[in-house]
Amino acid sequence: MKRTLITLALALGAAAPAMADLALAKAKNCMACHAVEKKLVGPSFKDVAAKYANQKDAADKLAAKIVKGGGGVWGPLPMPANATVSDADAKALAAWVLDQK
Repeated sequence: MKRTLITLALALGAAAPAMADLALAKAKNCMACHAVEKKLVGPSFKDVAAKYANQKDAADKLAAKIVKGGGGVWGPLPMPANATVSDADAKALAAWVLDQK
């Protein structure tokens, strides 16, 4: 019975994209370089939201950068790729970051 419940929980968790919030950002190691309100190694999420506020394709751009990495936008240090983030989680994280106004 216990094995069935664990299998069911894992299947449901894998099927639904994770809800984006601070906990997901922590789980995917975003907070190692970013903070919500202040610059660390990378820009704050509020600064990212402000920079991309008027761009219609901002969520797609940020989701791609989360997965593939990027550089040159915020200075000389590149953002490393994060291959452990699914496309669904990257899109959810990008939407969450853009809401940090």
